Amino acid sequence: MIRQTILGIGLGTFVLTSGLMTFSASAQSSLTPTQTIQSSPSSRVKQSAKTVNIAGLEQSVFKQINQYRRSIGLQSLQIDSRMTNQAKRHSQDMANAKVPFGHDGFHDRVKAIAIPYSGAAENVAFNQGYSDPATQAVQGWLKSPGHLTNIKGNYNLTGIGVATNSKGEIYFTQVFLKSR
Repeated sequence: MIRQTILGIGLGTFVLTSGLMTFSASAQSSLTPTQTIQSSPSSRVKQSAKTVNIAGLEQSVFKQINQYRRSIGLQSLQIDSRMTNQAKRHSQDMANAKVPFGHDGFHDRVKAIAIPYSGAAENVAFNQGYSDPATQAVQGWLKSPGHLTNIKGNYNLTGIGVATNSKGEIYFTQVFLKSR
């Protein structure tokens, strides 16, 4: 049996300048729609949606991302509940197949957060069958140039949302924001 992790790179890093939204050129050149990472089946541990600790996974992603940022001399991100609510909603919508896996509606999510900002980005992932799905998602992001750019970006706020479905798939959304 093969474990599955799929990562989505933010549709570029959105930057708001003088009321205009533009894409970062470097983010466009490294943009890939999805990336699949497969691992050996020997350590597979089946988890059902009922046994997943959603809050624990969200906290684990938050801690791991901040540990990485501090390890390279960047400031820790602060959790914002408005951003977390938008991230949770997006993960739930992907898990329930209301939206395709990816970044559909990203601009609307950032707008709904209602925080003045100078830059925003988003990482998404989903996986299934791992004993530590949060670490699997974070490690996948750290190995992906586009995701890593977002993690290392000049942001100060974040929101993280995790959702599962009846198939045992676990969806992750992390939104990054640089508040003004």
